[in-house]
Amino acid sequence: MSEDLLTNVESKDPVALQSDRPEAAGDNRGQSPLKQKEGAGACSDSDEMFEHFRMVVDKGQEPVRIDKYIADHQEDTSRNRVQQAIKLGYVLVNDKVVKANYIVRPLDVVKFVMPYERRGTEILPENIPLDIVYEDDDVLVVNKPAGMVVHPGHGNYNGTLVNALAYYLHLSPDVEDERMGVLVHRIDKDTSGLLVIAKNPAAQLNLADQFFVHSIDRIYTAVVWGNITEDEGTIQGTIGRDPNDRLRFRVYDDPDKGKWAVTHWRVLERLGFITVVECRLETGRTHQIRVHMSSIGHPLFNDERYGGSEIRQGTIYAKYKQFIQNCFALCPRQALHARTLGFTHPKTGERLHFEVPLPEDMSALIEKWRNYIQSN
Repeated sequence: MSEDLLTNVESKDPVALQSDRPEAAGDNRGQSPLKQKEGAGACSDSDEMFEHFRMVVDKGQEPVRIDKYIADHQEDTSRNRVQQAIKLGYVLVNDKVVKANYIVRPLDVVKFVMPYERRGTEILPENIPLDIVYEDDDVLVVNKPAGMVVHPGHGNYNGTLVNALAYYLHLSPDVEDERMGVLVHRIDKDTSGLLVIAKNPAAQLNLADQFFVHSIDRIYTAVVWGNITEDEGTIQGTIGRDPNDRLRFRVYDDPDKGKWAVTHWRVLERLGFITVVECRLETGRTHQIRVHMSSIGHPLFNDERYGGSEIRQGTIYAKYKQFIQNCFALCPRQALHARTLGFTHPKTGERLHFEVPLPEDMSALIEKWRNYIQSN
């Protein structure tokens, strides 16, 4: 692993970085977030799959192995998990990769990243077809269909993208298999579109770093309720879990209640009671586009969790209600597609750009609305 992969991860305390608000960090797109505000601990309310940490060893620290030091100073992190991270080259001291038997010294600067912990779920390889857009020895880009969960979790232990990858890449079902750390980011089950997968630890860590400094290009196409009168805009604010429904997120004014999130949007087509928009992510929070568009009164079409699966615009009469129900049946999920993905190749340094067309359900939905507008 390249020794400079983590040199941009900075914090004053041994905690995961929670926020990259511009007032704390400056405009750090593609740059090192050297002065980002620290958070109170890591959580997985993000589409990225890594926690980033930095800690400085105390002046009075007694000699101790690096694995024990990290485990003792990082909450909810087992020594075994730390050892796995060290084995993969995810731990650096003074910007150099170290082994588990390294003895920390006063004022050592320890930097490391860890994949969000898998709760002991066994990964069973499954022969599930993958729509592969690009592949080489280091990365794999796939076009995920709507309805496929990215990784196993509560209620979804098979049929996931990770199960498919385990089969395709000939990975062991052992959850501790170091090669299972192939995911770098994720998208929702009912969102379709592009994902990049790392095929080795060095590529995984390099891509995780690109996500962390916001140098990854991600553009989505969404169908939202309502006629957006402006041509473009930016939504920003802190996104955190809704205390009344742990499966939902919301925008908060209080910066301590979540993570800073920025979405840039642009109108592509106005179709009466709905609008087709392009959304470019500057940050990657869970449900970010769904939460942000709902927060400005334009929830995604047929997004049940955020109020888009009911009639939000138009006159309530039988014929129109039937039309909307037909639209919901045509696209039975939130109308959101990860259309574009761009990143720097972790080995060659070449800038790669990929784009996939809208899936059939969203294309048919938009066409149905075009015909409705023309006939009314």
